[in-house]
Amino acid sequence: MSALPVESAGPARPASRVRMALALAAYELRLVMRRGEALLITFVIPAGVLLVFSAFDTSGGLSTGRPVDRLLPGSIGLAVIAAALVSLAISTGFERQYGVIKRLGGSPAGAGVVVAAKTAAVVVVELVQLVLLVGIAAVALEWTAGPGVSVPLVLGALVLGTVAFAGLGLLMAGSLRAEITLALANLLFLVFLVLGGIVLPVERLPGAVASVAEVLPAAALTRALGIGLGSVPGDATEPVVLLAAWAVVLAALAARRFRWD
Repeated sequence: MSALPVESAGPARPASRVRMALALAAYELRLVMRRGEALLITFVIPAGVLLVFSAFDTSGGLSTGRPVDRLLPGSIGLAVIAAALVSLAISTGFERQYGVIKRLGGSPAGAGVVVAAKTAAVVVVELVQLVLLVGIAAVALEWTAGPGVSVPLVLGALVLGTVAFAGLGLLMAGSLRAEITLALANLLFLVFLVLGGIVLPVERLPGAVASVAEVLPAAALTRALGIGLGSVPGDATEPVVLLAAWAVVLAALAARRFRWD
């Protein structure tokens, strides 16, 4: 009996772009979990700010509510800055310096898959941060959402804040040396901590400093989150529009200025 012909399997097809993006996102998350400094700045510091400063009235009498009502939106905003700006900028900056980004961009994955994977990893981290901080506030500090709570506003503010700070982080990582990006990202983290209405209300800052702080994305994010959580009264239109403007400008600059090598 003659042997049946066997068809050649041919060259292996590359994985789908979705599978590649998921695999790269999982790799990014593993890197975050392995870096002690990333865990410190992404999870420990925002939770510490919430717990420590909720024991004091840092508003100087400007706020009539409980400290946790103001600190929770600020801590969530700080967590977004840590994940979307500091962690993303530093990791991407060193990957670019070592040629990892260039090789990934030239692989079958392509630049779009790399950006999608990094974005997905940041979103997962932020969701964990959100659950962690809200859980701490509710269990340890007896926080409850105000009557004006708006889940769409909170999610919208998180999306715009993520785009804005990720744009800033990628702008630095794609145009500066990794060491400069490392120093600048940590410096901006401290600047936004002070000027973002996170620990101190913007109104308590000196006049000229307060004027600058009011137009920064950190203060806009904190304000929008506070209104969305029902922690502070007010109209969210102004902070949301300001945050959206920062998101558009910084994302466009990052896309235009990012260099792969």
